[in-house]
Amino acid sequence: MTVATSKASLPAATIAPLREFVVSFGRLLDRHPPEARILAEGGTLLRRLVARDDWLPADFAAPHPERYQQFLLHADSTERFSVVSFVWGPGQATPVHDHTVWGLIGMLRGAEYSQSYVEREGLLAPEGRPVRLDPGDVEAVSPTVGDVHRVRNAYDDRVSVSIHVYGANIGAVSRHTYPPGGGRRPFISGYTNALLPNLWDRSTELRRP
Repeated sequence: MTVATSKASLPAATIAPLREFVVSFGRLLDRHPPEARILAEGGTLLRRLVARDDWLPADFAAPHPERYQQFLLHADSTERFSVVSFVWGPGQATPVHDHTVWGLIGMLRGAEYSQSYVEREGLLAPEGRPVRLDPGDVEAVSPTVGDVHRVRNAYDDRVSVSIHVYGANIGAVSRHTYPPGGGRRPFISGYTNALLPNLWDRSTELRRP
């Protein structure tokens, strides 16, 4: 990916909803609300963002033929929250994993299934039926409300994209996967992209008559 290509795919008018979301979410956290309020009010903000599918640049919705992609869209300057796009190729899935911080998942296009897990007799077991997220749906995760799950693309023939917001710089958080035979393994996810969308270049808008 070149800088020129990335800039060409990021017109300010298209990305404005993401910028507005980031500003609103930062203002929410400025009030130092309890987690339950972050998940409720933040979920409303995220639901508004994923209600429209005309703002995510193509560079940050590109699938990989072998594995899902996690693209960083924004990281708060003090790492209070981060926004990422998850891109699922046909049939792709995560391992069972945790987050260790609160998170919100909003479905932008396609669909995904989220299967929660709980510990029983020292082993993790599925809890209930998988939750299906369709465009516009939002789900919360957190150590306080349920933090361990496995996610998969609901489709075997198309790409799905979800937008996630986490209460940290999620690509730098030490987390865990849970193998089928028991135990847990540490991992740090990092990010797929080397470049970030420029949320703050308003020049295109300001040049308009």
